[in-house]
Amino acid sequence: MTLLLIYVAVFAVAFAVVRLGLKRMMERHDFTSLKTVTFGDESAVRPDRWASVISVITIFLLWGAFTGSSWVPVHAPGPFVGDTEFTYTLEAPDGRTDDATIFARVFRVGDDVQEREIEPGEGFAKNDTITVGAWRSDLILMDRNDEVTRKDGAQVIAVDGKPITPGKTVRVDDGKVVMSSKGSLNFSPAKGMQMEPIWLPPPEDVVARVGEISREGYQNFTLWEHLYWSLYRVIVGFFFGALVGIPLGYAMGLSDWFRGWFDPIVEFMRPVPPLALIPLVIIWAGIGESGKIILLFLAALWIMTISARAGVSGVAISKVHAAYSLGASKWQLMRHVIMPNSLPEIFTGARVAMGVCWGTVVAAELVAAEKGAGMMIMVASRFQLTDIVIMGIILIGIIGYGIDILMRKAEAWLVPWKGKI
Repeated sequence: MTLLLIYVAVFAVAFAVVRLGLKRMMERHDFTSLKTVTFGDESAVRPDRWASVISVITIFLLWGAFTGSSWVPVHAPGPFVGDTEFTYTLEAPDGRTDDATIFARVFRVGDDVQEREIEPGEGFAKNDTITVGAWRSDLILMDRNDEVTRKDGAQVIAVDGKPITPGKTVRVDDGKVVMSSKGSLNFSPAKGMQMEPIWLPPPEDVVARVGEISREGYQNFTLWEHLYWSLYRVIVGFFFGALVGIPLGYAMGLSDWFRGWFDPIVEFMRPVPPLALIPLVIIWAGIGESGKIILLFLAALWIMTISARAGVSGVAISKVHAAYSLGASKWQLMRHVIMPNSLPEIFTGARVAMGVCWGTVVAAELVAAEKGAGMMIMVASRFQLTDIVIMGIILIGIIGYGIDILMRKAEAWLVPWKGKI
């Protein structure tokens, strides 16, 4: 919640500064600046590069600030590390009470630590020491040195002078103490606002993993081999999905018989997520490479079919009548009217299909894959290697984003008339 509020606040401040400040200073007064959003005209709204840069920097700074990264100058409050103490009050069966002090040493997991040396005290409740890892908790074994134990009927009635009962929590300096249902105490040092590395490592750890796996590999393959195989599967699956889906979509858009025959199949399969098909793909194609390609093929097929069908159906009838009035044949109509006007819809569908394929490749590589970014992520997750998981996710996102940019460039080059006819 805190991260979300900070992100919203940064968004609001950046919007005000850029839009009301910098943009006013560099505002253009020409025809393009007067354009409003119109259907089919993407030039009316373009990404604000300032917003893109600030968005990426904000996410990076929040990531670093809430993981204690050395790459960012400001950090959220971190977990308590150091020495602290608190006192508990032990009541004997005969009603006598005595206080004992627990000396806690909190350390970062992985660091060497030594217990503090203390005097046990002279009462029947003895002082004790514990060592606790940051973000962890530890059970206080009071009975190991108290002269009157819980087996004798003794019980803890207060912590730092505050009454405590089973199931209750008492805040102490640098942490909290919880009493279990059996009357024992559990100390948890203050966790602060930073994330534990096992849940979210700092960015420098993720970058270090990129270099390490690039050099030494992971699960018998280098990072580039893992990425190559994921990219290969996605491209091959998408290619065959488009190869079948586009002609099928054209046929459905041009023929009422094809539309009636295939429409139930397409509309039935379209909402079925590719992940639901994994068991069926295993039964049909086994656990080899072909099974993964088939799954990605099915992920792209229905999207490409629907986009091609929509592209054909969206051609203005006036253009068809104009072509026929000029003596165009059916092939010329297809070549010069139907295909050019349907290409924008097909490219949009291709971008969506490629994104779905990238989202499916992780699941596809669960089918007994020996290499691939998805396989690397899933194996790392079993051993809680979060830095490898995040590294794989970021690389998949970067590659997917790069492919989308290439497809946009290809669309601008191949379909320059989009939004103009």
